[in-house]
Amino acid sequence: MSSLLLIAPIAGLASVAFSVYIFQYVNRQDAGTQKMREIADAIREGAEAYLKRQNMTLGIFVAAMATILGILLSAGKSSPVNGLYAALSYLFGSACTTAAMYLGMHTAVRANVRTANAARKGLNRAFPIAFFGGAVMGFSIVGLALLGISILYCIFADPNMILYFSFGASALALFAKAGGGIYTKTADVGADLVGKVELGIPEDDPRNPAVIADNVGDNVGDVAGMGADLIDSYIASVIAAMIIGQGAKGLLAEIYTTLPMLIAALGITSSLLGTFFVRVGERGDPGTALNRGTFSTCIIFAILTFILTYSLGLGDQGLGVFLAVLAGLVAGVVIGITTDYFTSINRPPALKTAAASQTGAAINILTGFSYGILSVIPPIIGICIATIVSWYAASTFGVNPVYGVAIAAVGMLSIVGMIISSDAYGPISDNAKGVAEQSGLGEEVISIADKLDAAGNTSKAITKGFAIGAAALTVLALFAAYNEIVYLEMIDITKPMVISGVFIGAMMPPVISALLILAVGKNAFRMIEEIRRQFKEIPGLMEGSAKPDYARCVDIAAKGALKELMTPCLLAIIAPIATGLILGKEALGGFLAGSILTGIIFALFMANSGGLWDNAKKYVEEGNFGGKGSEAHKAAVIGDTVGDPFKDTAGPSLNTMITVMSLVSSVFAPLIAHVSLFSLLGL
Repeated sequence: MSSLLLIAPIAGLASVAFSVYIFQYVNRQDAGTQKMREIADAIREGAEAYLKRQNMTLGIFVAAMATILGILLSAGKSSPVNGLYAALSYLFGSACTTAAMYLGMHTAVRANVRTANAARKGLNRAFPIAFFGGAVMGFSIVGLALLGISILYCIFADPNMILYFSFGASALALFAKAGGGIYTKTADVGADLVGKVELGIPEDDPRNPAVIADNVGDNVGDVAGMGADLIDSYIASVIAAMIIGQGAKGLLAEIYTTLPMLIAALGITSSLLGTFFVRVGERGDPGTALNRGTFSTCIIFAILTFILTYSLGLGDQGLGVFLAVLAGLVAGVVIGITTDYFTSINRPPALKTAAASQTGAAINILTGFSYGILSVIPPIIGICIATIVSWYAASTFGVNPVYGVAIAAVGMLSIVGMIISSDAYGPISDNAKGVAEQSGLGEEVISIADKLDAAGNTSKAITKGFAIGAAALTVLALFAAYNEIVYLEMIDITKPMVISGVFIGAMMPPVISALLILAVGKNAFRMIEEIRRQFKEIPGLMEGSAKPDYARCVDIAAKGALKELMTPCLLAIIAPIATGLILGKEALGGFLAGSILTGIIFALFMANSGGLWDNAKKYVEEGNFGGKGSEAHKAAVIGDTVGDPFKDTAGPSLNTMITVMSLVSSVFAPLIAHVSLFSLLGL
């Protein structure tokens, strides 16, 4: 088994090497005219400045948390060395997430202008630049994550120690996703409400002072933020399965502990092979090419996983593991297809929401809101089926059913290299359209960029659905891991402490959502006031003879995001610890159960409703129901601005939030298992 374990670090290194190779490919492409380079440089400088400012702020939190972990785990019966190792593992996880965000965004802000320039020569020249630009993020992230897990396992041979690596990656991902989401929607909402609704100018019009901030936001929110979001679930799913797997007996413990890393390695291999299927012709459809890559990756992964589980000599147990992995993989595809139906521009939910815009913003919002709620039904059923199938497939063939659910999460997330590549393609193509429009490249080029962007919108929506479904299975596995750590076999929901924990946990996702949306609202108010001021006070701005102060809007978005993200993120970390220390370990189990249920439902609802509001607006902008500038268009834009913080701030942050709360519970479980206020009072 030890020789097979080398597959994981080798796959991780291969993934990182591939990302470096395709980064060089993207960077070799022509960046276009001087005007295009100036616009791209402004986007790049804004994005890098924000990420630098964010990481300086978060560095204080990371250092403080590492110190707390080191002290707590060095106290009592623990060895001081354990505390030091835990702190270093936590710092390593934070560093891996930070490095991956930098690599991905560093490429994205260079790929956008090169994609726009290549669009001057045709769709088939522009598409690979946008896709491979996104793939740098996808493959660097999974490579660094699996490499980090492999290195720590080789050093400690203890999944519980690697738990701190996962906590470091996830905590930083929560801050990155929330901060990036607040930033991007601050700029987007401000630019849309003043530009489109009040002044009637195009989305990426260079006269709009917030247009560069909007482009920057696409990168810090949808590239860096979403990449961090998916990777935290990826790492957490592998660690949870390893912790549960080590509970097996004898040689099986070693096999089941290392198997999640091997499956993750096969996922990287499949994703690398899947990129060869992502091709588009001169008149081809980028969306079809992206889907072909995803489905090819899934098929290759299923075949390789069957070969692996069969070759390990586990007999019927190998089949049980394979079926559990397959259940997770199929559930991910189903959730993606469902998300596509409820958010795609040519499907009934978006079309009916667009039609409702003819009666004003109120009916548009009510229609989109209702379809968003209905959209949770298929994914929830899919998650339930995946959970049931993986449970019974595992138990039928002699595998711990809890391990079956955990390995299903690993199966769903193993192809995340391809998923993140398709997701990061979205903001790159969106930025490319903005660069083309601001540079005046002409309608034909803008039309090609728009076609790339339309596929990107759908791929981003599918990725959000996939991420939420993956988080659902991951936190179920983490929930089981928490029970193993604190020796809870069953939680009695009739106990007052437990039911109180359930209610507190169920309250957390809506509370965090409210805080994040309020943060966007407060920051967008500042942005709107600044945009109005510039149009009022800068002579010739509306006529196009004067240049707006882009830097001022970038600064407002950055400062506001960093100021507003701290409260909701710290609350997600403090709440589970406080619940456990006050109400006890069983109550904390109830807390996790409650947060999982409402967290998944809220995340699905907000991500999907926001996506369909966006595409309903785009359908009107294509010339339907009066087209741009009509009353229906203004109503659709208002609906879209309501949906913006839903789909890009609150919704995607929730799956990271529930992962972080589950990890916090497991990390601090040794303390919570022995100390609680109510137990000390004899209650």
